[in-house]
Amino acid sequence: MVQQRKLHSMTFVDLVINLIMILVVLICIVPFIYMLAMSLSSPTAIVNNQVSLWPVGFNVEAYIQIFSYPNFFKAYGNTIYYTVAGTLISLFMTTLFAYALSKGFLKGQRIVMKLVVFSMFFSGGLIPTYLLISNLHLTGTAWAMLLPFAINQFNLIILINFFRAVPSEIEEAAIIDGLDYFGILRQIIVPLSTPALATIGLYTAVFFWNDWFNGLIYLNTSQYPVMLFLRNIVNGTTMVGDGAGSADKSTIAMSIKSAVIITSTLPIIILYPLLQRFFVAGLIVGSVKG
Repeated sequence: MVQQRKLHSMTFVDLVINLIMILVVLICIVPFIYMLAMSLSSPTAIVNNQVSLWPVGFNVEAYIQIFSYPNFFKAYGNTIYYTVAGTLISLFMTTLFAYALSKGFLKGQRIVMKLVVFSMFFSGGLIPTYLLISNLHLTGTAWAMLLPFAINQFNLIILINFFRAVPSEIEEAAIIDGLDYFGILRQIIVPLSTPALATIGLYTAVFFWNDWFNGLIYLNTSQYPVMLFLRNIVNGTTMVGDGAGSADKSTIAMSIKSAVIITSTLPIIILYPLLQRFFVAGLIVGSVKG
């Protein structure tokens, strides 16, 4: 009798949790579907508020407008480069730093960890950061997008906790076999840390993909990432469609804004399911263990 009550209680709790998760998924996905429908609808349907979750008067003019902008594909290539290079640099630097800090016997480890945590809440500010990047002669180069963000404190802490969860007996056996700490890191720790590395890699890739503000400050026009390029398109959509009436311009602008959202977020949406199983495992282990 007691077991039946527990079973019914768990079933009810599971039902509530599933309903909440379905609601959260709908809240996240419905606006995206609406934007997709807007980007593929005709201006007449948009101005008459006929578009809901399905395109009305199928029209790809908004995407043609975006793809026809000069340097659009160059900006996309810039973003791919910043994302791939920035993620690889960040994974390399964060792995080295986290492995060292995961060793309790390291002299000064506690002090460095306190500095890492302190820097999570307090930074130098925009102007000092710009002066530093400028004095290092990084402005106008891709390094201004890559080096200042090579190590993220939150990702570092996740990786430190993951490394601490690796049994010390494995490393002791490797040392007996003649491996040094760099060899242990390369041949043992990194292969075992695929979930954690995929987690912070996804975090880092999303950051570099979405970053436009730093490009606005540090880069030249030809070096702009696609997010900054699309932002400029959105801000300049009132210039789209010369010769059209104000209502037509407004609807064209709305279509382009919707197409910009789809164009800029679709690659990350495609990437996330490929890394989801690593992402969940790495996040749970990295945040709970240690």
